[in-house]
This record gives sequence, C-alpha cells and structure tokens, in this order.
Amino acid sequence: MKRRAFITSAGVGLAASSLAAPAIAQSQPQIHWRLASSFPKSTDILVGTSELIAKRVAEATDGKFQIRVHPGGELVPGLQVLDAVQNGTVECGHTCGYYYVGKDPTFAFDTTVPFGPNARQQNAWFQYGGGQEVMRTFFKTYNIIQFQAGNTGAQMGGWYRKEIKSLADFNGLKIRIAGITGQIMAKMGAVPTQIAGSDVYPALEKGTIDAAEFVGPYDDEKLGFYQVAKYYYYPGWWEGGPQVSLYVNQQQWDQLPKTYQAILAAACAEGNGAMVARYDAENAKALKRLVAKGTILRPYPRDLMEAAHKSAFELYDEIAKTNPNFKAVYDSWKPFLDEAQLWFRVAELPYDNFVQAAGRK
Repeated sequence: MKRRAFITSAGVGLAASSLAAPAIAQSQPQIHWRLASSFPKSTDILVGTSELIAKRVAEATDGKFQIRVHPGGELVPGLQVLDAVQNGTVECGHTCGYYYVGKDPTFAFDTTVPFGPNARQQNAWFQYGGGQEVMRTFFKTYNIIQFQAGNTGAQMGGWYRKEIKSLADFNGLKIRIAGITGQIMAKMGAVPTQIAGSDVYPALEKGTIDAAEFVGPYDDEKLGFYQVAKYYYYPGWWEGGPQVSLYVNQQQWDQLPKTYQAILAAACAEGNGAMVARYDAENAKALKRLVAKGTILRPYPRDLMEAAHKSAFELYDEIAKTNPNFKAVYDSWKPFLDEAQLWFRVAELPYDNFVQAAGRK
C-alpha cells in the first residue's frame, strides 16, 4: 500500500469512527432504574458500592442509563429486597443472599456459610469454579439474574453485653444473626433472631438481644455498638468472605441493550473488588479507635469454635439430603473449597503467619 493512500484511508477511518461513536450513543435508549439496598445509609462502604456501580453505568452511557440508589428502608424494608426485585417493584437490589434462607437455605451460598471460603476463594469459586453457573440456575427460578457486587472480607464475631468464656455461655443467648448460622447457633443453645441492620442498635441497647454482629470495625464503630456492648469477639467464623450481590429483575435485564448489559456487569465487577479494598483500608484504623474507646477484644473460646465447625458441616449434609437446590450448589462448592484450602495451607497461611509474627517483634 502506498504511504499517501494509507494515510488517506486511515484518516477517513478515524474520522468515521469519531463520528460514529456519538451516533451510536444517541441511538441508545434513556433508561431509569431504582436500586433498593438492604443497608442503612450510614454504612458508606456498602451503600457507597451501590453508588459506585450507578456512577460507572451513567458515565459509560453518557448518562443515558441512570440507576438511583435507595438505602435500606427508603423504598422497601432491608430484608425484602429480594421480593421487590423478583416481582418488579424495583429493577435491581443490592443485598446479601443469606438474608433469605427462610425461603431456601441455598441462598446462603450467594453470600457465605459458616467456615466457608475467604473473599479470594469466594471469587475463585464464582468466577472459575462453576459457582456463578450453579447460582444463576438457582436464581432463575426467582426471576432474578445475580452479579457479584462486593465482599467485606472476613468479619468480626460481634458485640456481646457479657463475656463468653465457653460454649456453655451460649445457652439462651439472644443474638442477632443472619442466614444459616442461626440454625447452627440454635444447635449450640443460642436464640438467633434476624434484624435489619438499621434496627440492630436499638435492639441491643434495650436488651431485646444480648449480642449482635454486623460487619467489622469500620461499620460497627459508625453504628455505635461499642456504646451498648463492650465485648467484641473474633473471628466471625460464619463470615470468612461474605459476598454482596446485585440482583436484577430478569425481564428488566432482558430488555437492556447488550451494551448496557456489558456495562452493568463491568460496573458490578469493579464494585466487587472495590468493596473489600475499602474495608481492608479502613478496618485496622477503626479497630484502634474502638479499643481506645474501651472496647474489649476477645477471641471465641476454642470449644465453641470446634462445636460450631462440627455442627455446621453436619447441617450442610442434612440439608443436602432433602433439598436438591442446596445439593446442586453444595456439590460444586465443597470440593472447590477443599482444594482451595489445600493451596492456602501450603502458601498463603504460612506466609501470613510468619509475617504477622515477625511484625509483632
């Protein structure tokens, strides 16, 4: 090809592409969605991730695809987001699957189950271990398509009005706990109850509950739990890598142009990574502040942890025998988790243990 001809044709191509882009953008429809969050406005990382997703979608579509974020309780109660998305009351929702285990315990795998994967392992299972496929098959029966849209990382074990010295102290303990963990704690003698995030503080303050867990130091400090319960336990053995998801009504998703679908999926992927990064950046600082304010850190007693682990996997086996949805996901999840933990035992755990010990000297 002659140089002049190449330059001329290339120039035409560039000009054509620069002209075509606005025309393509102009051809796309104006769409306005509402997003119902399960989380209170004060949890700026959780709600902030919803806002990040909405912002990216708007930016990538020249403002033609707008998603308005509504914190928990503004449109629907925090624990009714799934229903609102399923029946089309809202187009999408940002929530946690384990809030809905009363409908089917299979929902728990969308967030986490006790002694399950950490955040990296959860991502690995969803993205490369078949997790997304089995979970989307399940969600399709609820008229929903689901996207990973956040992870808090390992959480704390919660706030207690009194010290827990052994498993026996769980007898009769009224605790706010979400998901399948409530069934495990009931086996251990506790009295679990599920309360939306915005209602936890008053319940703990009034003594309606004896203990509560939410997320970790950054959110817990903002919600003021240290003011009404001084003992702060770790680790949150039921939330090693809890995922937050975006639920989209299937009909609304199907009506989106393919470009908008790709943009929304990409925005969720960004939100998925951003959430855990923000929590990792903020939790250590918040933990220091909480201790300075009088918070007493305590590890869970060993006998309690061992009893919980045993009860957890006994429960999973029991549910899998009678619930085909649960079994289909569990049969994907458990082998993958076993392999992932093998790798982490060899490389990640020894590295982390050494670095932590060396840093304390």
